[in-house]
Parts: sequence; C-alpha cells; structure tokens
Amino acid sequence: MRPQVIGLAAAAGTLALDQAVKHWMLFGLGLEGREPLPLTPFLDLRIAWNTGISYSLFSSDGEIGRLALLAVALVAVLLLCIWLVRARKAITGFALGLLIGGASGNAYDRFTRGAVADFFHVHLGSFSPWGVFNFADVAIVAGVGLLLYEAVLARDARPGESQTTGPG
Repeated sequence: MRPQVIGLAAAAGTLALDQAVKHWMLFGLGLEGREPLPLTPFLDLRIAWNTGISYSLFSSDGEIGRLALLAVALVAVLLLCIWLVRARKAITGFALGLLIGGASGNAYDRFTRGAVADFFHVHLGSFSPWGVFNFADVAIVAGVGLLLYEAVLARDARPGESQTTGPG
C-alpha cells in the first residue's frame, strides 16, 4: 500500500478517534462539571482547557492569540501534508498521518471550542511529569517517535547487504 494512502487513513482515523473520545469525555462522562475521576493510582480523568500549546505554553485567552495558534497549526498540517505527498516508506506515511490527525484534532478543538480539551492525567502521587493531555497529543508523540525511529534505527540495507543487524 502506498505511504500516502496509509498516511491519509491514519490521519482520518486519528482525527475521528480523537474527536469521539473528546465528545464522550465531555458529554458521555460529563467531565466538565465533575471532580477528577481516578481510574488507577496513577491515572485520572479530568478536564483541562488548554488555550496554548504543549504544557500551556503561549497561552492566550484572547481571540487574536487563539487565531494565531490556529493559523500555526494549519500551516503545520499543510507542511506535514506536503511531506506526506513525498513520503516513500509506509512507516513515514503512518507517522505523518498520526501527526496530521493529532494536529487537526487539536486545531478543530481550538476552532470550535476556543481551546483544546485535555483529559488524561498521569501522575505519581503529586508528581505530574506530563500535565493533562488528550488522544491527539498521544498520536503526535507516537508520530514523532516513529519518525525518530525511522531516522535513527531503521536503516535500509544497501544492495547486497543483509537486513540483519549485529555480528554475524
């Protein structure tokens, strides 16, 4: 299957799943009007409206800031789509699809709700290394991880070389 088809499928699936999870968290569970809901000793469900980017950097409650962050997200999605068109490997297409779908999901929130809805809170007691995040954020991190894996660890064998690694 072509990398572009894989990427578009991953982007559409990521966007749909992200929005379905957000809709369920907001309207099915009604998290907006509730106290945090502990699932395990280290995972809670809670609502956090992020008006900025990761870890609420560049937060802006104003319309101009919201539109600026939305524009940056749309430019990023456009550039990722251009990269996807040029992709030659399935893993690249899949990774870019995760990035496009995740960025699109958060941009959709920013456009329709004015802020990004985050729900998952992983913590160790009072230590919270990742803040509150959503499925789109997980997809973005996974996409970046796959691109790093491909760039660093998944080297193509040259013609005449074995695909195995290590001695032997």
